[in-house]
Amino acid sequence: MRRYAINSHEAICRLLALSLLSDGGLDQSEYQALRESKVLHRLGISDATLHRVMQDMCDDLLLYANGLGQLELDDALIDQLLAEIDEPLLQMSVLRAMLGIVDADGWLADGEAVLISRAMACWQYDWYALQPIPTYAQMARNVVRS
Repeated sequence: MRRYAINSHEAICRLLALSLLSDGGLDQSEYQALRESKVLHRLGISDATLHRVMQDMCDDLLLYANGLGQLELDDALIDQLLAEIDEPLLQMSVLRAMLGIVDADGWLADGEAVLISRAMACWQYDWYALQPIPTYAQMARNVVRS
């Protein structure tokens, strides 16, 4: 599998692309969740970069197909890909986008669960760390409702 520079747009895109494909196919609802998250826009990544990296990743993944034509990525390879993002705030942004992608179709496939659990373990995040932090206005609305 090709290597990308640490915290590069390509490294980010590959993890997002892997999230899109980790359930065995490219689902429109998952792709729409990526677009709606605006993570690419916030990080200054073009759609062209995402598409190029996705194509490159698919080419690379063909090397990992088993005899049945199924892809099997081991933890070591996933960890290697995750290690290309080492900035904590970037990790959190990418992980939140990955969670949005895999959750978009309402079903967590085995491959998606493995990818997310590896990301959380490698980047040392737990579920509570990924919850949105409420703004002051949101907290004030909650107090008024009580």
